[in-house]
Amino acid sequence: MRAAEPGGSWFQRFLLPGFAMKAVIIGGGYATGRELAEYFLPAGPWGGLAGMVLAMLIWSLVAAITFALAHRFGTYDYRSFFQRLLGPGWIVFEIAFLIFTVLILAVFSAAAGAIGTATFGWPEFAGSAVLALAILLTTALGATAVEQLFKYASIIIYVVYALFLAIALARFGGLIGSNFAASPPPEPGWVAGGMTYAAYNIVGAVVILPVLRHQRSTRDAAIAGIIAGPLAMLPAILFLVAMIGFYPAVADATLPSDFLLRQMAVPGFALLFQLMIFVALLESGVGAVHAINERIAAAMTARGKAVPGAGVRALTGAVILAGCMVVAVRIGLITLIASGYRFLAVLFLIVYIAPLLTIGVYRLFRPLPAPEISS
Repeated sequence: MRAAEPGGSWFQRFLLPGFAMKAVIIGGGYATGRELAEYFLPAGPWGGLAGMVLAMLIWSLVAAITFALAHRFGTYDYRSFFQRLLGPGWIVFEIAFLIFTVLILAVFSAAAGAIGTATFGWPEFAGSAVLALAILLTTALGATAVEQLFKYASIIIYVVYALFLAIALARFGGLIGSNFAASPPPEPGWVAGGMTYAAYNIVGAVVILPVLRHQRSTRDAAIAGIIAGPLAMLPAILFLVAMIGFYPAVADATLPSDFLLRQMAVPGFALLFQLMIFVALLESGVGAVHAINERIAAAMTARGKAVPGAGVRALTGAVILAGCMVVAVRIGLITLIASGYRFLAVLFLIVYIAPLLTIGVYRLFRPLPAPEISS
């Protein structure tokens, strides 16, 4: 296990975990709007917002318990965490997480390729290759570089999404208002959409365990988890409100972001937004690869070996990303999100959420054993 680093700043203790979780979640579908179209728009405008609020509350609950339990265990990588939570069954989560990593990195790769084609007219592989190189460089530099990326990328993302909504309201705010006004109450599917979206994305709370090493107490960790839900969902809510202006047509777009940017027709903003999406893909990919690097580092440290250097971290990332790019090219963005994510939702409900809300809660509130007093 990697040691905690007490004495973290207020930002590191309370905001960094939420920024990091948002970094993992925002990914290829959320950043482009594809996930939002798939899981929230079928329930209508009000149903979509209701599903988002439900998913946000689930994220806060599960993240608070996960972060508090990780601090109590002193486990700051997913392997060590699940060894304590599941015992020998930790290997089941390991397998599920590797499937998750391959799938989401394939989604990020496909999205980067689509953005490169739509924005610059590049071949699809070019955008994917640029993203892969950026992920490798950042993760090779280690934990400090990763945390700095989460911090500054989050600022960029929140600012651009706020501008996105402001322009949408200025350009077609009347359409947004009329579509909300004409929309019936939430369709029954909003609960299923919100729970499915929450279930496969909440694994982000485990992916970002390395940034929890700054926590000073279990209370700090729980508060950071509660805050993480709104921090992770805020950009998605802003995006969905803008999408309602062209509901339901926008739901069929491969890249709803590109669809809306064409309607806005603001010179230069489309490029800024697409660059922001690339930053979002970068921090999401970095989060997933960094989690695996930290898992490897923790295992090597436990065996008395040196922590892997930049070269080993880069090589690990290269092997993972190469396989994911092949999956992205063969399957495509919409199919990956529509089919693969529902499978992940069921998988993580079984191997993560259910054990966490039962075994984890019991261990969190069970009194710690009294220290042995040697004679």
